[in-house]
Amino acid sequence: MHGRITTGICLLTTLVMSVPVLPETMDYSRREEVRSFARELAESDGFTADGLLTVFRQAKYKQTIIDAISRPAERVLTWNEYQDIFLTKNRISAGRKFMMDNREALTAAYAKYGVPPVIVAAIIGVETMYGKHKGNYRVLDALMTLAFDYPPRSSFFRKELREFILLVREENQLVTELQGSYAGAMGYGQFIPSSYRYYAIDFDGDGVRDIWNNPTDAIGSVANYFSEHGWRKGETVVVNALLDKMEDSLVDSQFNVSLKPSSTVGAMRELGVKPLIEIDETLEVSPMKLAGKNGDEYWLGMHNFYVITRYNHSKLYAMAVFQLSEALRTAGKVASHSYH
Repeated sequence: MHGRITTGICLLTTLVMSVPVLPETMDYSRREEVRSFARELAESDGFTADGLLTVFRQAKYKQTIIDAISRPAERVLTWNEYQDIFLTKNRISAGRKFMMDNREALTAAYAKYGVPPVIVAAIIGVETMYGKHKGNYRVLDALMTLAFDYPPRSSFFRKELREFILLVREENQLVTELQGSYAGAMGYGQFIPSSYRYYAIDFDGDGVRDIWNNPTDAIGSVANYFSEHGWRKGETVVVNALLDKMEDSLVDSQFNVSLKPSSTVGAMRELGVKPLIEIDETLEVSPMKLAGKNGDEYWLGMHNFYVITRYNHSKLYAMAVFQLSEALRTAGKVASHSYH
């Protein structure tokens, strides 16, 4: 038995090879690279190639998915523009309600994984507005479109398509009914299939790890993801800094070099970068320059900032999560030293 992935097998239809198809009505099961992929999965994972092709036949190519992945906000927006999407009164207000409604789960996740409730809530707030916008694409359509019709990342998405097929079998889900983002991310925290398989947890103990519809499992899963990627309890995330007489060429060589910490507080101070709070000079940092509302902003991202970028490899994303978490902390009147 392979779970419910074979849904629709009884609905096999005769292929009409002589009729050309338009992209939106493309039959993926007729393409040789798809048939080869089905054979590979059949051999490696215990499926039948015919059963997989029956599933793939139901996938639909979506041009809107190609359009969306070609222009992600992290690439085309400045920090000035990007923050307007995520640092809104509505998102902050909804975040405080989410935290109050899920206080027990957030507290338990903090106790077990050391990830602050405001960080977990901010991730879910940025990803899906606390579960309100989980995505309107069928995951099967998204992953098939990207795996076979988006050459720049086809290898990555073919791996995710395999992970999705395995996930559906493991979690006994209907392959054609699961919905998510244009990139195939699912649930409150928008886990791609591989992240779901490896980091999603059953946090409420009901025997099912459901981040699609269960906020408790979603909260535990986000915290577990951060823990597995090295979150350090109690450490600073990022520090604002001032720049003192640094040549433009030196700024270019020192800032926005890497998401991973590439310098130290002390080394940056020697170059004229002054953190706005007292901080250990030996701490490793990633210097960042962002185009803010009032001109250039300078930041020193710490280890935990880098961990946030493991969720989405963008400094703008990580900064939005951090600043939303700070806004949630302030809105909830949580003492600044309670969580870090």
